[in-house]
Amino acid sequence: MTLFREFGWFEIIVLVLFSIFYGLYGFRLIRIGRALNTPYYRVFVKLIPRTILFALLIFAFLGPSYGDSKKEIKSVGKDIMICVDLSKSMDAFDIQPTRLEKVKFEMKKVVEAFNSDRIGVIIFSSEAFMQCPLTYDENALNLFIETMNTNLVPATGTDFSPPLRMALSKLNDQEGPSTQQKSKVIILISDGEDFGENTKEIGQEIEDRGIKLFTLGVGTEKGSQIYSGRGYKTDNKGNVVVSKLNSKELKSLADETGGQYFEINENRNDVSRLINTINRIEGEMRDTRQIDVSANRYFYFLLAALVLLVMDVMINVKTVTI
Repeated sequence: MTLFREFGWFEIIVLVLFSIFYGLYGFRLIRIGRALNTPYYRVFVKLIPRTILFALLIFAFLGPSYGDSKKEIKSVGKDIMICVDLSKSMDAFDIQPTRLEKVKFEMKKVVEAFNSDRIGVIIFSSEAFMQCPLTYDENALNLFIETMNTNLVPATGTDFSPPLRMALSKLNDQEGPSTQQKSKVIILISDGEDFGENTKEIGQEIEDRGIKLFTLGVGTEKGSQIYSGRGYKTDNKGNVVVSKLNSKELKSLADETGGQYFEINENRNDVSRLINTINRIEGEMRDTRQIDVSANRYFYFLLAALVLLVMDVMINVKTVTI
């Protein structure tokens, strides 16, 4: 048995006060008995049960605990790498306020949902850049998410292969006991306009390694214009560019790797389904640690004290007889 609290000054003060006040109570009854010349020995009849009651209350307050004091706890988690398209088409406003702002809002939900897992962020257009390495730090992730904008990457089109290759490399290079590829996840977020030539090749490599790839399409089939600061973006011929969601590329990539496609459009938001799908993926053991699991059994002593208190109230003993 162990005690949750140590016997200290508070308990000592309470014991002293109990002794003083009960002593004064007994002294008063003895004085009255002597004055009336009557027996007063019964004043001591309830002293023993009341002392036991008081001791039980003090012991319950100290928190007596029983059982094994230590237990081994295994830490289980996943590695999630999020690749976010920051090409200029993500500034389209067919998803309010813009595709990118909506993505940033939903990414924070993902970070919150997996706050016990390691999450990293890669930003890309035609090239890929590590925005945040795999980390448990939710505040740091949210800070990096908040600062994302389309000016952080070159405005030269979109290629899925660089971010996927970087994500694959970072997931495989992690040090430590992480060995299960099935607990590693890549999320690719884009409007689906892929101009790369090596996407299928890297997709096949991801599938071969058993890493889950989920794609999230953002936009609408109707599309919208892209505001560039001085007006709407135009092509080489001066025509206003209309960016539309190309879900075909994202669906194909997800199917080829054994993953799943999700979408955010004007009538649909699959982020909750994406979170639930990743939640069903089994995590892997990170480490083990010892924690204190002894059970506090104070209520047994409190119950015994309550029984004595009821008996004390119900049983009347004349301390002074005439």
